[in-house]
Amino acid sequence: MENRSFDHMVGWMKQSINPTINGVTGNECNPISTKTPNPKSICFTNDAQFVDPDPGHSFEAVEQQVFGSTLSSFPSMSGFVEQAFSISPNMSETVMKGFKPEAVPIYATLVKEFAVFDRWFSSIPGPTQPNRLFVYSATSHGSTSHVKKQLAQGYPQKTIFDSLHENGKDFGVYFQNIPTTLFYRNLRKLKYVFKFHQFDLKFKKDALNGKLPSLSVIEPRYFDLKGLPANDDHPSHDVANGQKLVKEVYETLRASPQWNETLLVITYDEHGGFYDHVKTPFVNQAQAQLDNDRAELDLLCSQT
Repeated sequence: MENRSFDHMVGWMKQSINPTINGVTGNECNPISTKTPNPKSICFTNDAQFVDPDPGHSFEAVEQQVFGSTLSSFPSMSGFVEQAFSISPNMSETVMKGFKPEAVPIYATLVKEFAVFDRWFSSIPGPTQPNRLFVYSATSHGSTSHVKKQLAQGYPQKTIFDSLHENGKDFGVYFQNIPTTLFYRNLRKLKYVFKFHQFDLKFKKDALNGKLPSLSVIEPRYFDLKGLPANDDHPSHDVANGQKLVKEVYETLRASPQWNETLLVITYDEHGGFYDHVKTPFVNQAQAQLDNDRAELDLLCSQT
């Protein structure tokens, strides 16, 4: 799924469904400015609705959201409102809204019944494709943005799909519009051509026949088609359609003879510019360099 934060989608479920998750309390606020003293603040509310346009989520935008305009040494998660305000005054309130549990009923049910990861961070504080590249290859090959030329050429790194194939394990990509996994150059090889399947034609059939591969990737519908709205949750797409997709996948797997040996993971590529209160992990670059110098020194000493 795409471009929604934990707090935005399920943060309010801490109040009424699962008090142990690291969700929101309603006391989370962001200042309109991180540069001026005593600025007005906007606090997180539970009245999220249809979102259009899309909040900022470039590498530069996320840097401001996490560190504020002053770019302090530590992540404060204080710059969401300020960054959104630079796009539109109305956007500054939009990014500080989350859904009530009843607005995302499929997630509400799953949160009641299954494990919830509340410290699952995107690999890069930035947009979709670099994070998608990380998911299946543990690297974005240095990319922090959408480089159209490189996406067209395909990224060259080895993927989990290659490792599965090398070890005699099967995989399948069930897609609805386009399989973005083809942004990996290796997956364009002829030997993988039959690993890609139309979701509507093949997923339910394979699941009900107990023939799902070792790794199945479900790619949502990324853009609207006639009579078929996008269901990836990316603004301005309606999250109700994303809920329908998750329900369909869950119920299909539940009815499969492979259910008892299946792990279903529902995740998002990144937060999409929406507020989250949990401070992102970070590395102090100066300290990291010092530690690296020490490691190099230790290595040199051990070799002499």
